[in-house]
Amino acid sequence: MENAMVRVEGLQKSFWDESRGEVRAVDGIDFDCRPGEIFGLLGANGAGKTTTLRMLATILKPTGGRASLNGHDVLAEPEAVRRSLGFFSASTALYPRLTGRETLEFFARINQYPPDRVAERVDSLIDRFGIAEYANARVEKLSSGMKQKISIARTIAHDPPILIFDEPTVGLDVMAAIEMQRVVGELRDEGKTIIFSTHIMSEAEKLCDRIGIIHRGRILALGTLDEHRQATGQHYLEDIFVHYVAATGAGGGAAAAIGAPGPGESGQ
Repeated sequence: MENAMVRVEGLQKSFWDESRGEVRAVDGIDFDCRPGEIFGLLGANGAGKTTTLRMLATILKPTGGRASLNGHDVLAEPEAVRRSLGFFSASTALYPRLTGRETLEFFARINQYPPDRVAERVDSLIDRFGIAEYANARVEKLSSGMKQKISIARTIAHDPPILIFDEPTVGLDVMAAIEMQRVVGELRDEGKTIIFSTHIMSEAEKLCDRIGIIHRGRILALGTLDEHRQATGQHYLEDIFVHYVAATGAGGGAAAAIGAPGPGESGQ
């Protein structure tokens, strides 16, 4: 698509394992993501989701293919990619001895938000996420719910056009997970380009405009939920997921046939 903010073409990542030799964690995947869209990357643990997202965030270097964010190549222009991107992971830690306000100021500045607007930006985030009462308390003293709010605010401190959420609700209680989903939906409505990685089917059903099903480093199918339903004859995403994954065991060429191209992918 011409207006895609994220483009992934033939992306690969291989690792060397002493016992298994070369392991291809990501095996030539293709997708894009557009402004005002949540693209869901749905797969079981170990499917290649986090490896893919770390390559997009320039944390890992691809071993094949290419990817660009906001027109910047992840290998050729990593600093520009990072300025365009906010990355949230449930495993990303905050600096415990900084206050909430200091945390937001730090991440706004390090990601080159205009210096004369940092204070205004931080104040607006503190107001938006309802953390004014605790903004000057050290992070180590805060509840898990308040830390979550600061983590989300940190992710968008520099107002990036592209956001990646990697398994953002892992370990959260029900109310905290619902709050996370609400915030992600609001950011989509503001026109952000969002990649949302999860293995929780209900989250993907609720949030994602399009869903790429990834298994063993390959995208088996890509499309809207309705397109997946039409292609598989299944209604629930859990059953759709099982349908695609089961088909990969039907023969050596099954995975390639399903993944080329998936429903809704033609012409993209």
